[in-house]
Amino acid sequence: MSNAEHLANVMVQAFIDAVERGVDLVPVVADSTSTAKIAPFVKQFPDRLVNVGIAEQSMVGTAAGLALGGKVAVTCNAAPFLVSRANEQIKVDVCYNNTNVKLFGLNAGASYGPLASTHHAIDDLAIMRGFGNIQIFAPSSPRECRQIIDYALGYQGPVYIRMDGKALPELHDESYRFTPGAVVTLREGGDLALVATGSTVHEIVDAAAMLADSGIQATVISVPSIRPCDTRALLAALKGCRAAISVEEHNVNGGLGSLVAETLAEAGEGIVLRRLGIPDGEYAAAADRGWLRQHHGLDAKSIAALAQSLL
Repeated sequence: MSNAEHLANVMVQAFIDAVERGVDLVPVVADSTSTAKIAPFVKQFPDRLVNVGIAEQSMVGTAAGLALGGKVAVTCNAAPFLVSRANEQIKVDVCYNNTNVKLFGLNAGASYGPLASTHHAIDDLAIMRGFGNIQIFAPSSPRECRQIIDYALGYQGPVYIRMDGKALPELHDESYRFTPGAVVTLREGGDLALVATGSTVHEIVDAAAMLADSGIQATVISVPSIRPCDTRALLAALKGCRAAISVEEHNVNGGLGSLVAETLAEAGEGIVLRRLGIPDGEYAAAADRGWLRQHHGLDAKSIAALAQSLL
């Protein structure tokens, strides 16, 4: 629908527009100005950025303090360091105290490819789902990303936004409206359901097109809103399909696949489910993103092959 755009650029423009419309927004970074692509914001509002240095715990604590002082505080740094190094501060300063902090997990999943496990965030959804009251979103396209951010900045309370580290093409037309909790059906088909979140939505869209060429009609479900999530709507979209495949650039435990499995199990629905992601007990391969997705079966071709074998 349009050219690909890096989600960090969408984020920064959303911040600029927010301040211009009167939002008292303060970004806090941990020496992550290049990761956050924050330069255009700093150029316009040099006094609004707080850089604590390479100190993620201080970044989150500082953001919580700013929020308690009435600011809309946003943290912008690489997802693996946010969720691992500042885990306790997210748990206590942000979630337990219900402070108005928006956490942006940049370059999430295996965006960093060859930089390997230290730089891969394949546990962030599981960790955030373990915290009680933080809303969790994973945009799959620039338009959706912008709408999620605009919602998050207006929402009072903790939010985590999982951001992919590569430019993503647009999936939604101008009529698209993001709603917290909503499950988005991009394609209808009665044979099986493909469910994904974030950048892997593009893989299931392509897989469904491949399957259609071989006469298999797949329902394509995007879940940009992990918490809240309208599990009734998710169940309704899955019902009637003979099988379901969840796809995420995340460990198979605790993320989208777990959410789908829980939804089916709690409703007593006997649909065959295959969870695609980084397998149980493994780390993501240290490799170029394309190779990595093929290796772990997360690319469109592998998804289509699994779908055919299930049916």
